[in-house]
Amino acid sequence: MNEESINLTKKIGQRLRAARNAHGYSLAELAARTNSLSKSRISNYEQGIRRMGLEEAAELSNALDGLTPTYLMCLDDKSPLTKTEWKMIDAFRASDERGKDTILRVCEVQRDYSVPAMRSRLEMSD
Repeated sequence: MNEESINLTKKIGQRLRAARNAHGYSLAELAARTNSLSKSRISNYEQGIRRMGLEEAAELSNALDGLTPTYLMCLDDKSPLTKTEWKMIDAFRASDERGKDTILRVCEVQRDYSVPAMRSRLEMSD
């Protein structure tokens, strides 16, 4: 492997580790959320010892809800979710069914009364 490939492999590993840590998963927890990847295999990816393939990236992105395989593989540098969005997802997941229903209703009301939605209503009434 040339130096550029080695640097990309390390960058992919760093991105995977950052995503795992952002979710609060240990290596063992992340491995348990996948279908076939072991803790040591994921550790090898994170350390830049091995580079994951497309199938592994898809499996890991599935386990790391909200991330895309292209983001994990450093083909897309924009995370699909902001930190605030991750916090909302975590709060939603930690809620019981009643809490989840309440969160969804608040989101729908907020969307309906956002500034762009209000502008659209005003323009329609003209």
